[in-house]
Amino acid sequence: MDARLNYFASPMAGKALKYFMSAGKALKESPLPVVTQELVALRVSQVNGCAVCLDMHTKEAAAAGESAVRLGLVAAWREATVFTEAERAALELAEQGTRVADAADGVSDEVWARAAEHYDEEQLTALVILVSFMNTVNRLNIITRQPAGDYKVGQFH
Repeated sequence: MDARLNYFASPMAGKALKYFMSAGKALKESPLPVVTQELVALRVSQVNGCAVCLDMHTKEAAAAGESAVRLGLVAAWREATVFTEAERAALELAEQGTRVADAADGVSDEVWARAAEHYDEEQLTALVILVSFMNTVNRLNIITRQPAGDYKVGQFH
C-alpha cells in the first residue's frame, strides 16, 4: 500500500510537523513514566485503528523492556491482571479522551479522579497532551493511509 501523501517530501508538512513533533519530544521528557506513555499511545492507536502508530509504539515499548504479554493485553486491559492501578487509570482516561464523541461528558469526573489519585498535576498534564497528540498523529496517518510494518526503533528520535 502506498501513502496518499509523503509528509517527508512536502515543504508544507515539513514546516508544520517540525513544530508538532517537537511536542512529542517534550512529552518523552515529561515526568509521566515512559512505560505509561507507550501503553497509552498503543491504546489510543488501537481505538483509532492506526496501524503505523501501533507498529511504532509496540516496537518502542518492547525495546524499552515491555513484555509481550502486557503489550498483547493492552486491548483488553480491563480484564487483564498485568497492569498497575495507575496504568489502568491512564488507559481509562486515554480511552474516554479518545472516544469523546461516544459520551456526552467526554472524560467523566470519576475517571479523572482515578487518574488524579496516581498522577500529579504535571503528569496529568502530560497524559492529557499525550492523548490529544496521539489522536492527532493517528488521524494524520489514517487519512493519508500511511503504511505500517517498516518502523525501526528510534527512527524518529
